Amino acid sequence: MSLTPDDDTSAALMRYEAEGSDLTKPMEIDFFVAIFSEEKGNLVSSEAQALGFRTNVELDSETSEWTCYCTKTIIPEYSEVVRIEQQLDDLARPHGGYIDGFGSYGNAS
Repeated sequence: MSLTPDDDTSAALMRYEAEGSDLTKPMEIDFFVAIFSEEKGNLVSSEAQALGFRTNVELDSETSEWTCYCTKTIIPEYSEVVRIEQQLDDLARPHGGYIDGFGSYGNAS
């Protein structure tokens, strides 16, 4: 697969591919939404669930920062990952939050 954009999303997808994941097959991805309180995180969580995400709001005990994890299984095409990042960023902004990356265990066997 050839990813031409030179950004963090493209770099992350290329790492998954280099580690043996097949970017043409479904992969479970956790999108991280930074949020400033549990209450706001729960609002983001509810809205994301309505969009088909599995969600979890957690407090990082080391940094005391809240994150709403929004998980979805998708074919990790660059344009789709960027679309979801923007969708979640747009959802989080009214609550004082923002998209803060994504992660996955990939789909390598």
